[in-house]
Amino acid sequence: MKKGIHPENYRFVIFKDMSSGDAFLTRSTANAKDTITWEDGKEYPLIKLEISSSSHPFYTGKQQFVDTAGRIDKFKSRYAKHLPANNSEEQK
Repeated sequence: MKKGIHPENYRFVIFKDMSSGDAFLTRSTANAKDTITWEDGKEYPLIKLEISSSSHPFYTGKQQFVDTAGRIDKFKSRYAKHLPANNSEEQK
């Protein structure tokens, strides 16, 4: 390997898949705002993931249905009161 191009600040970090709840401990240089206590009783930086191999359909073989139409309708109904009356009618 070339010298001087790789970071020196590797430390143990926990990556947690928020959709499946699975977590794993590995070394990384990624910055983290949160911390969590691991199985060994020590506290480590926590990096939250939306998807990992434990929840990705390619690795699990299962498709997850995402109700995007329902999410859009819920968003529109929640924030309709913040839109001007003329603007909310035009967007329907």
